[in-house]
Amino acid sequence: METALTKLTGVRHPVVQTGMGWVAGPRLVSASANAGALGILASATMTVDQLRQAVREVKSRTDAPFGVNLRADAGDAGDRVGIIVDEGVRVVSFALAPSRELIAELKDAGVIVIPSVGARRHAEKVAAWGADAVIVQGGEGGGHTGDVATTVLLPQVVDAVGIPVIAAGGFHDGRGLVAALAFGAAGIAMGTRFLLTSDSTVPDAVKARYLAASVKDITVTTAVDGLPHRMLRTDLVDSLERAGRARALVQAVRRAAGFKKISGLSWSQMIRDGLAMKHGKELSWSQVLLAANTPVLLKASMVEGRTDLGVMASGQVAGLIEDLPSCEELVARVMSEARHALGALPVAE
Repeated sequence: METALTKLTGVRHPVVQTGMGWVAGPRLVSASANAGALGILASATMTVDQLRQAVREVKSRTDAPFGVNLRADAGDAGDRVGIIVDEGVRVVSFALAPSRELIAELKDAGVIVIPSVGARRHAEKVAAWGADAVIVQGGEGGGHTGDVATTVLLPQVVDAVGIPVIAAGGFHDGRGLVAALAFGAAGIAMGTRFLLTSDSTVPDAVKARYLAASVKDITVTTAVDGLPHRMLRTDLVDSLERAGRARALVQAVRRAAGFKKISGLSWSQMIRDGLAMKHGKELSWSQVLLAANTPVLLKASMVEGRTDLGVMASGQVAGLIEDLPSCEELVARVMSEARHALGALPVAE
């Protein structure tokens, strides 16, 4: 199935595995790439040296195209771009809109730039700055999300920009791919569905929590970092929502200390990042600290299997997922379902 996405990136199928922190490592990315999807390596939770090692590991596992997700506001973004260019990575994605200058730098080096956006105006901005495509996530998507449904947001963006649009938020099967294509998208991006595969390194106990969840067990909360964040509802989420300002601040400082240890950042760097996040937002300092160390909360669950201490970002589709196929099986199934759905469409005589 050839679309503008497959032609742009060189992948076989119009499917993207998103860059999820602590989840989208070399094993999952290479398995996704070998299955014909565009695997995206999550680098925000890696040091610069770890990123280079991870890129090389993916390259040792697959000859297929893959990408790296970057933090546009990272202080060492330049070093990371250098690694991407040196190692011949085909695609870079961003969770937040990169600057015009960063897009130009990557494009000058021959790298395809695909930012993720949650609003039409953001898509228009990055398209005007030279982005090659955009991933558009509706409110059904996991992690930081908006409140506009994919079925409303997607056609808005398709009509507004002249670059390929990849639909995210609420997709897990071939029917969804066909629906996205009908809206004018060039493919779909899936996070939770790829997290719930046998190639994902997420601990089995955590996967079991996702598989057991119903749609109503997935909530949007601002208690973690002050921004709407879609995740599984757990006792930790409940406690954060109930916590008073003083208790929340104590918890945030403790977790910030953990993030400082694994990230290598100094307290001054963390405070500077916190001030940048606080600017223009009504965030308490406990929320700022939690925002700075949300990776620790994710690591506790996604790496250490501590569902009691960590948060589990999740799209609403977790309530519909019941199995753990390999990436190869998943992508083949999606494409088979898409072909069947296309063939089953009613056509007037």
